[in-house]
Amino acid sequence: MSSSDDRFELGSKKVSQHNAVVCITGIGAASPLGHSFAAIADNLLQGRSAVQQVSAGVFARDQIHFAAPVIDIPLPPGMNEQSFASLGKLHQLCLSPAAHALADAGLTTDRRGMRIGIVLGIAAEHMKVWELDFVAGGTRVLQPELDAESIVHSLQRDLAIDGPAVTVAAACASSGFAMALGRKWLRAGWVDACIVGGCDVLSPTAFAAFYNLRALSRRSDDPAKASRPFDRDRDGFVMGEGGAFFVLECESKARARGATIYGELAGVGMSSDASHMVIPSADPKNAAHAIRLALQDASINPEDVDYINAHAAGTAVGDVAEAGAIRMAFGEKSTRVPVSSTKSMSGHLLSGASAFEAIACLTAIRHRCVPPTLNLDHPDEQCVLAHVANAALDRPVRIAASNSFGFGGANLCLVIRAAA
Repeated sequence: MSSSDDRFELGSKKVSQHNAVVCITGIGAASPLGHSFAAIADNLLQGRSAVQQVSAGVFARDQIHFAAPVIDIPLPPGMNEQSFASLGKLHQLCLSPAAHALADAGLTTDRRGMRIGIVLGIAAEHMKVWELDFVAGGTRVLQPELDAESIVHSLQRDLAIDGPAVTVAAACASSGFAMALGRKWLRAGWVDACIVGGCDVLSPTAFAAFYNLRALSRRSDDPAKASRPFDRDRDGFVMGEGGAFFVLECESKARARGATIYGELAGVGMSSDASHMVIPSADPKNAAHAIRLALQDASINPEDVDYINAHAAGTAVGDVAEAGAIRMAFGEKSTRVPVSSTKSMSGHLLSGASAFEAIACLTAIRHRCVPPTLNLDHPDEQCVLAHVANAALDRPVRIAASNSFGFGGANLCLVIRAAA
């Protein structure tokens, strides 16, 4: 990672170079596996499952439902407890981790005129707000001045920042797309720092929809055994909820103000299948292309990658398709680079999954240890990879790749590199 000045003169303004090193300087989370980097890392490396029996709400089928909920959400620094409690859960799962990421980066008070932007990855936010009220009794009164406001603009107000703010929706890859866009903003010189990430919430409509699509696991014996990515006995994914956010900055500015640097967002690759609304393409070439683009963007070869955090959610078609994409992109290296799916512990955080799994990559880098895929007792013969099954693997990790493949064919790969 270079510590040289990342800006050049254009008239009287300074504009960022397109290849500036972009670093992670703040982390915030509200997740089923904890609310701090330390807690999440410990739970991931110890192989603890957050999946439990839950109520699926008014649309529940007559069966036991498993999911990974967030039981308590940390109060944002400096916020009144009563004010925070008045917010809906979706809003809380955005605000709390975003505020903690900003505080972790040391940007709560002394911002020295910094332009701070927000890119929020979330799908169908207003539908979820209205639906959650409807199933609670439908007492919510339409408030045009609030209902027309996106959560991202509420975040902007609550965090007292005035940079650009947008929402991006790319299904299960939404928060990863948010990270990619924030990186682009920094390199374009539009912001000095950017809060990026995403969140999602368990809802009765989501339970019903994914159940009817036969995407959810229907196991009813042991919650901790329900999520089984890459295993031959997998029968669908287990939903989770939560939010994960980062503060991104150009390395030179971060070092100038003495910020902690957790790692570098070194590469981004994107592609689209668009073959079906919910079923991933059986042809792995487009997903493999996203992985190759991320490696190219990071100026690395497949041999340089020390760990792959797989999107693998535990669906019959999706896990096979991803295994094929990894083999196609990494070639012979796919038999040696450790691969795991942390969804086996956290559940699938949907819009928040990509950002949460970036925390898993930072965990592997910091602790020199790869988190496992739980319940991988009988690896599917169609998913042959170098799996890390059931127990963490001690191994130095300098570069990690993280895949996120969203419904509708939104393919994304992020490359995260250790700080120099």
